[in-house]
Amino acid sequence: MSHLPGKFVWFEHLSNDVPSARKFYEALFGWHTESMPMGDRAYSMIQNGSDGIGGYGTAPAGVPSCWMSYLSVADVDAAYTKATAAGAKGLMAPMDYGSVGRCGVIKDPTGAAISLWKGAQGDRADVARTAVGDWHWNELVTQDTAAALAFYESVFGFTHDSMDMGPMGTYYLLKAGATMRGGMMKCPDPAAPSMWLPYVAVADCDASAAKATALGAQVVVAPKDIPSVGRFAVFADPLGAALAIMKPAPAAG
Repeated sequence: MSHLPGKFVWFEHLSNDVPSARKFYEALFGWHTESMPMGDRAYSMIQNGSDGIGGYGTAPAGVPSCWMSYLSVADVDAAYTKATAAGAKGLMAPMDYGSVGRCGVIKDPTGAAISLWKGAQGDRADVARTAVGDWHWNELVTQDTAAALAFYESVFGFTHDSMDMGPMGTYYLLKAGATMRGGMMKCPDPAAPSMWLPYVAVADCDASAAKATALGAQVVVAPKDIPSVGRFAVFADPLGAALAIMKPAPAAG
């Protein structure tokens, strides 16, 4: 068992219609759902093949449907305290989820919600190549990259590399030690809220985007290439939650 602080280790779809969310994603990605005991309740866990990779939950009143990202931390209580002292808003104070792990939820100073997590069984190991249907990347799309960068580096110990994206501005690659853990960029729509946008690996980006549309999603970024990275698209699912898909570029060599 090992923990990997700084890694995004779980993703949870929150909505007011879990059956519809399940139907959409099981048709799109071939996921299936298993019921997992969690304290005094059952949790709908997303399985990609034999791997548990996420779950479905009910969105709190007034919260739009979304994908919630879970960040592994060494100490949930300490991270929650440090985050709120650095300007984050506490959305849920740290609490235990049965014997599975401990979690707290914050909204960063730019408005993006994130869960802080320490699993009782450790974190999934890193892999050299993401399996189709698994999580490939996570990206903070924010209205204030300077404030977000300062927050995540001071609170969670991230460092960063920068990439010039031309008219799109600077893209920041967040690192925990020497490992890339996520990205950050300025939101191109000044009216859109800051948010973490997870990416799922797919075998064919164009076919998956077309299938998502046929299943009721709205594609908001049509498939396009990122040289040496892969081909991606972004959609809003039928419940309104944003998600990105990517066919990763072939490994060098």
